[in-house]
Parts: sequence; structure tokens; C-alpha cells
Amino acid sequence: MNYYLKILSCRSTLRFLPVYLLLFYSLSVPPAPLSAQNDTTKTKEQKKGPHKQDISLFGSDEILNVSLYLDLAAFAKKPSKSDSFDGTMTIHVNETDSINRQITVKYRGISRYEICTFPPMQINFKKSLYSDSSKIKKLKLVTHCQSNSVNDEYVVREYLVYKLFSALTDTSFKVRLLRVNYIDSKGNKKTISKYGIFIEPAELLAKRTNSTVVKTVALNQTHIMPRVMDRLAIFNYMVTNWDWSIPGQHNVEVIKPLSYNPEGLGIAVPYDLDLTGVVNADYAIPPENLGIENVRQPIFSGICRTKEVYTEDLKRFFEAKEKLYSVVNEFPHLNQRAKKDITNFLDQFFNQLEKPRSIDNLVDVFLNNCKK
Repeated sequence: MNYYLKILSCRSTLRFLPVYLLLFYSLSVPPAPLSAQNDTTKTKEQKKGPHKQDISLFGSDEILNVSLYLDLAAFAKKPSKSDSFDGTMTIHVNETDSINRQITVKYRGISRYEICTFPPMQINFKKSLYSDSSKIKKLKLVTHCQSNSVNDEYVVREYLVYKLFSALTDTSFKVRLLRVNYIDSKGNKKTISKYGIFIEPAELLAKRTNSTVVKTVALNQTHIMPRVMDRLAIFNYMVTNWDWSIPGQHNVEVIKPLSYNPEGLGIAVPYDLDLTGVVNADYAIPPENLGIENVRQPIFSGICRTKEVYTEDLKRFFEAKEKLYSVVNEFPHLNQRAKKDITNFLDQFFNQLEKPRSIDNLVDVFLNNCKK
């Protein structure tokens, strides 16, 4: 009898053994700490966060392919400069990856808005774009002025002017050369493919140079660091750019360094360089009051300095000559005819720096035309 009772007792114990083991395991294993649970949550958030599609818009010199879907007929009519147009932009990061954004397109520019059938654009992203871990809400897009091939080359030449200025200083706008497919969202016009340029937003430039963007337009050349101001004025003389001004910040952005800067002076950075002699656009007609006959005739608009200061400024340009010419000659997106035209044009400036007497003559030109 006792033998059968023992067997029944064992069978009963075995029947409940899985329950006992589960209870024992749950009591003996401690729960995961809260910090570990939070780390897991953070990892998931990072993977799904807005930086997932972070791209480098301005970290490469390769042409970036972009598709822009827009009511092209309505945009070309230019009903009012304040008008805006909804569209979609696709940035083709590579052959397999792309980024799509809903956008609003606004007109930009002054002379090009009046003259061009396809004026420059300001692209406003409805959902921010991320480039190099920086949030971008707006981008300036330089477009072709007219639809012919000559105007397409103008865009590439303008891009090259930005690269020339970047060869002189890091406090310059980064730019990205684009191939833009303009696709009519209404399906009424043929798709056109043209060169374009993305210009680095001023906020990204300021972040990259540890600076802040100066919003006020009540400035003059005395508010800019002297050496920086001279470099900009002489550069504009070299490329024969008359379409700029510190007062009003016309085609010039001003940033102020956050580092030690007791005078509180700023740095002037040029943009919208289509009216330069390097581009040599057929629509670039100087105003009569400037006293120059064509876009390739230089004009000096810098602040007055001493003869010694101007001489030192010009020597620094002469030291950069080979670097500047290599920017042109090594540029892959212009043919030899165009490169020869640009280097011959730059020769008219650099030939004046070959001898002390010719430098003196150029300094006299500066002294006779500078702003008091």
C-alpha cells in the first residue's frame, strides 16, 4: 500500500514540475535594468530619426542628379514675384537611392527675374532635408536663364567663379553642380535637362566657420575685416563683377566670427555671380552710370587704402595665380575653348602683376576709384 502511495506521490510531483521550474526561474533571474531598456529605446529612435537620410550635398564635386516636378508653364509666366508654386523634388543620391521632398518654389534674383524665361529659384522644403547632420529648410537653386545650350554653359561658368573664390578662402559658399530634370507636373510640356547649382545656405556656412549670420543690411565696407574686404573687392575686379554691394547686402552675405573678435567686424561672402566677365553672359549689360561699356571691363569698388596696403593685397593674388589657373584648367565640365577664353580673360588682370611698375599703375587705378 505504501509503495503505491509513493508512486502516486511521485507522479503528482512530476505533473507539477514544469510549473515549479517556471516559477523558480522567474524569481531567480533579475529584471533588466532601466538604463538598458532606455538604451534600446534610444537605438530604435536613432535608426528611425530624421538623420536617417542625411546626405552630403556639398561634400563632393561630382554632378548631382535632381528631378523637379513643377507646373512649368505657370512658373514661366512669372505672374508676380511673390507667387509660389508647389512641387516635388527628387535628389538622386546614387543609382539606387533617392530622397523625395514636397517643396514650394519661389522666384529669386533681381535682373534674372526680369530678363530670364527661367529665373533662379528658392526651394522651400516642407519636410527638412539633412545634409552633413545639418537641417536645411531652404536652398537657392541657380537655373539656366534661357533654354539654349549657351545659357547652359553660363551656369557651369558661374559655378566655376564660386570655385575660384573658394581657392582664395574657406569663408566662401560651397556649391554643388547639378543636372536638373525639369518635369512638367501637368504633363503639358516636354521634360528639359539643364545644369543647375545648389548654393550652401548661409546658416551652414556660419556653422562650418564658427560664425553667425548678420541679418542687418545697415552696413558698409568699414564693418568688414579690412583684409577680407580688400580680397573681395580685388576678386570682383579680377572677375569684373560690378553687381555687388555691402550696403543692403546685395549679392553679399555677411557673417561674424564667434571667436575672439574685439572689433566685431564681419566677413563678406559673395554669391549670384552670373554678371561677371568669367561667365560673359549675353544678358549681362552694365548700367550706364557705371561708366563701363561691357561686362568684361573691370571696375574697382573697394574702400580706400594706402598704396602699401593695395600692393601687399595684389602680391597675395599673384601668389595664388597658379592655383586659380589650375581651378580652370582642371575643371572637367568645360571644353578647351571655354577654358582658353577664361584664362585669356584672367590674363588681363594677372599681366598687370608681373612687374612693379604695372602694379603701381593698377594701384593708382584703385586709388582713383575707391570709396572714401
